[in-house]
Amino acid sequence: MRCHLARTALGSVFIAVLYMYLYSVPASQALAVAVWPASASLAADETGPDDNLPRYSISALSTLGGTQSQGDGINNKGWITGDANLPGDQTSHPTVWRNGVIADLGTLGGPNGASGFSFKNDRGLIAAFAQTDTPDPLGENWNIYCTYQESGGPPCNGTDLILGGFLWSDETKTPLATLGGNKAQAATVNNRAQVVGWAETSTVDAGCVAPQVLDFEAVIWNPPNFQIHELQPFPGDVVGAALAINDLGQVVGASGNCAPVSPAIAAHAVLWQNGSVFSLGSLGGAFTNLAYDINNRAQVVGVSDLPGDTTAHAFFWEKGKMTDLGTLPGDFFSVAFAINVKGQVVGQSCDQNGNCRAFVWQNGVMTDLNALVSASSSLYLYVANDINDLGEIVGQAVDPVTGSAPAFLATPRSAGECCEAAAGRVGQGAGEKLKVVLPKKVLKSLQQRKGLRRFELAPVTEE
Repeated sequence: MRCHLARTALGSVFIAVLYMYLYSVPASQALAVAVWPASASLAADETGPDDNLPRYSISALSTLGGTQSQGDGINNKGWITGDANLPGDQTSHPTVWRNGVIADLGTLGGPNGASGFSFKNDRGLIAAFAQTDTPDPLGENWNIYCTYQESGGPPCNGTDLILGGFLWSDETKTPLATLGGNKAQAATVNNRAQVVGWAETSTVDAGCVAPQVLDFEAVIWNPPNFQIHELQPFPGDVVGAALAINDLGQVVGASGNCAPVSPAIAAHAVLWQNGSVFSLGSLGGAFTNLAYDINNRAQVVGVSDLPGDTTAHAFFWEKGKMTDLGTLPGDFFSVAFAINVKGQVVGQSCDQNGNCRAFVWQNGVMTDLNALVSASSSLYLYVANDINDLGEIVGQAVDPVTGSAPAFLATPRSAGECCEAAAGRVGQGAGEKLKVVLPKKVLKSLQQRKGLRRFELAPVTEE
């Protein structure tokens, strides 16, 4: 079994058993999630992609010898950050792809690591995190997710190790400090070399949900020496995490009560600016309210629970107003992970059974990204994690035939450049016609994740 530290950090909805565990709700409420109807406040593409939308050519990115990799971020130079499996699929390292060539960024002494979130730095700085070789004396397990294993298999690699954040530049790693606790995680870095993430304090909090023991707070590490500075949670909350920062120094993330790092703790999606913290509001729910990205126009995207906290939708926030982006047809959950300066949004939309697909939202419409790629591509685009200002998109795809799950790059093309377009894939229309039911083993591998970024959906059992 491989322990994977992808930039997962606050991310998908949990239903049935997983939902009961994370939200501590009774079985009756957890079961209600399984029958929650799909809804959308804004239009989703039901009849086929708009002819005005770009089409995309798809490139699968290499791994470090394993069968999985993931594109987590892409900057305006075309550098792609993420993570990739080593041979045997037992470990994963943070990576950067430059001009199609993969480079291993290494770890902090432990077996696993990954890059941060959306990648906005165009000057060669990469925020990442990895396991050290030091056992965690508190046993809090900040590892992000573990992939599929047969029953009776070995535990995740490195689940007992301390996790640390670092900044990579020119083959050099700079470890980032904590607030006095054991662990830290770097999320992203802007063009002013300001790094944001979260770090543990030395405060033992009796109110923490086990196995978490120490409080952790949103932080910013400022250049030139990357001294750490705490960002206060929203009043009434205890812990926080910073997930993105734009070039104006505006920071977004979430805060809530002390518990293991997961969407369940995110009571408030927040914005930090000018030394103050502000709530962005919600779509009506009390949990899973978090902001994933902010562009240089102060437009914010993320995810928020709907009333009743039985599902969540992607949101777009601007000038004090939060807008529900809805889901793709037939789905019940969505999350927006990134936004570029043009206001194009990417993320993931999923049905009740955990079958998910990448989406792009633009001009007020959410479209399945699979509807916009060449019919000749064999890859199914499972999640879109980032989009740069050129409209290039990265994420993770699945080959339903081989079961491999490579990182992908989607490059926008004109109709003339991408003559096959998506017509062969769309057939009678977009929406459910494009959805692929993945093999159970592949689906379970993609679902079994923990932390702030990826969401775990309906548990998958082998037939």
